This record gives sequence, structure tokens and C-alpha cells, in this order.
Amino acid sequence: MRLTQSEPYVSAAMRHCHNARANEGETWPKSLDTVLASTLIDDAVDEISRWPGYHPTPLIALKSLADELGVAGVWYKDEAPRFGLGSFKALGGAYAVMCLLRRILTSKHGKPVDTDAIRKGEYRPETRDITVATATDGNHGRSVAWGAQQFGCRCMIYIHAEVSEGRKSAMEAFGAEVIRVAGNYDESVRQAAADAAERGWHIVSDTSYPGYTELPQLVMAGYGLMVDEALDQLPPDQPPTHVFIQGGVGGLPAAVCARFWQRLGKRRPRTVIVEPDQADCLYRSALHQKPVAVHITQESIMAGLSCGEVSQLAWDILHRGAHDFITIEDRLIAPTMRALAEGTVGAAPLVGGESGVAGLAALIAVGSDPSLAGVLGLDSGSRILLLGTEGATDPEIYRDLVGRAAETIAG
Repeated sequence: MRLTQSEPYVSAAMRHCHNARANEGETWPKSLDTVLASTLIDDAVDEISRWPGYHPTPLIALKSLADELGVAGVWYKDEAPRFGLGSFKALGGAYAVMCLLRRILTSKHGKPVDTDAIRKGEYRPETRDITVATATDGNHGRSVAWGAQQFGCRCMIYIHAEVSEGRKSAMEAFGAEVIRVAGNYDESVRQAAADAAERGWHIVSDTSYPGYTELPQLVMAGYGLMVDEALDQLPPDQPPTHVFIQGGVGGLPAAVCARFWQRLGKRRPRTVIVEPDQADCLYRSALHQKPVAVHITQESIMAGLSCGEVSQLAWDILHRGAHDFITIEDRLIAPTMRALAEGTVGAAPLVGGESGVAGLAALIAVGSDPSLAGVLGLDSGSRILLLGTEGATDPEIYRDLVGRAAETIAG
């Protein structure tokens, strides 16, 4: 049975919604250049690739899993080593901080300011009086805090009630002041915005809302680097046919969808977005064909994906470009993390965090459901890309879920 937006697939662990608007035969719509032009991603790639410590993250073949699923290949892009921060977020928040500082300094001096000079600390007497702020579940805030430390400005981070002490401490280690807010992630976003407006701080958010789009756009641009790296690492005549990607507010999947669309045109992969079932704002938005907010009453173990409100910029891309939306239950996460750690999916043991393995968990679950696998077009010719977006960003939580410390797992 072909599934449509009004006929979601339901199983014990998953719900699926196919986006009938996703035109597989369409090249990148020029109208979307106002949301995320390829030149914006090009600029981000050029800047980030010049940062000290930059290296492409590994792309690892999961051969045993591919054989079990009966597909041509499964590849896992491991973002745990990214700039020593443990997640892909280093590409977004820190890049947006750099762009913000360059904009402020350029305006002040009346001439373009070189980013190399900012990185070298030549403007620190001025940047130390600039404060950036953001709300986070952990990884984005760590990136913003790291960027502020690298480029010489102050940083205020807002976290909600359920963010772990381990993630809080990790941000404080980069010199950020961390403020805990009662309620969920979306409430921390609102509190950060209100305080920043009152005190003259600069919000560096990974989600957009009316009147606030420029910096979230730059955050997404930074994420596009992962696609360029993956395409360089894969054989040129074998691009992925599918990409399973974590949801959140939508910035990551929108950037990934956009960059593949820009680079591959009609040959772009089928984009499958994965969310926790209790934080399914993208899935519900796909069902209703418009942004839908979800009030989160119970936080997901997938902390970085526990978001209830869709980024408008992201939705502008996803409602036209993403093919499928899947929700999964928390109970799939720990077994998936252990499978990576034990090397049973066909690679050397890997460390994957709670949010980072969501796409892999969904793919494994889909593989046990021939009907849904057929709906998603998975067959012997499929080449599937997974973005392992984080490692053990909270070592204590990782140890509790996997049963051993991350540092004991040899990659």
C-alpha cells in the first residue's frame, strides 16, 4: 500500500509519514536560495576547513548490517571526533559566532575584517565586550561556548530542567556561564531571547523564528560541510540513494537535504527524517503540511532531539525536499548504542551517543519490517548514509546505557 501524508504507517516502534510534496525529479528550486543558497555553504566550507584542528570525520562501512538488510551498502559518518567537541554541532554554532563577530567588527571599523585576524586574537580587546547567548540541550551550546572561547567573546548558555549536569559542566569548561530554566527546551529558547533583548546580547540559535533568521541560516550552512565530506569519501559514481538523518528543530536535516539537492540535483538521495515519538514536531508538521508545535511532557533519552517547535527556515526546505518522516521509541536507542560499541553492525567498535544513533536505530527497525522497507524503496541497490552526529557527549549517561565507559571502546 502506498502511504500518503494522511495515511501514516504505524507499528510497535515506529510511525511513518511519506511527504507527497517531495518531488524526486526536481532540481534545487532557485526560490530556496533565499533560505540556504549553495554559496552560503561554500563560504562555510571554506572558513571551517581553515580552522586549526580541522579534519574530515571518518565515513565507515557497516558491512554486516548492509548484508543483513540486503542492500548495497550502509555508511556511518562518525562525528564524534569533530574538533574534539564530540558532535557535528561544532560546524554550526561556532561558525555562526565567527560570522557574527566579523559582522559586528566590520560595521564598527567601516571595512571588511578578516576572519584569520579574529582567530589570531587581534580583535580580542573588542570582542571581549561582546556577549553571545543561546538555548541548548547540550551540543549546540557546547559549540557556541567553544566558538566564543576560540574567538574571544563572552557566552551565556540557557538549559532546561532535564539537561544533565555532565553536559552543563562541559559547556562551563569552555568559559560559558550556564543558566538553568524551569520547563522544556522551547521555554529555554524563549527565556534566552527575552534576556538577550533586555541586556544587549546576541542570540546564536540553531532554530529560527519570525524576525530571527540570519544566524540560524549560517548554522545550517556550517552543517552542509558534512555532505561535501561524505561525497568526497564515497566513490563518485555511487552517491547515496537514502540518507537517514536525525530531526530536532529541523536545521540539520534541512541542511543535509539542501546540500545533497544542490550537489546532485535529481540524483539526490531519499531523505528520511527520524525523531523521538514524544518530540515529533517534524512528523506532525508533515502530516498537517504546516509547522506544528508539540508540547513535550516527557523528555526523550535522545536529548538533542527533544524539541517541540520547528525552525521556520528548516521547514521551508523540508516540506518540499524531505521524503519521509519516522518516529521511534526510546527503547531502541540503548541496544543500538551497544551494537555499535560491540562492532556487531560490521565495523570496528564505535562510540555513538543517544541522539547520534537515532538514524541507525530507525534503519535497523525498518529492516525488520519488510512492508515499510518496501515503502521506503530499500532494495539490493540501495546505498544508505547515516550521520552519527554525536559520540559520548555525556560520559555518565553513555556508561549507564552501554554498560561500559566510552574510553574503553577501541575505534
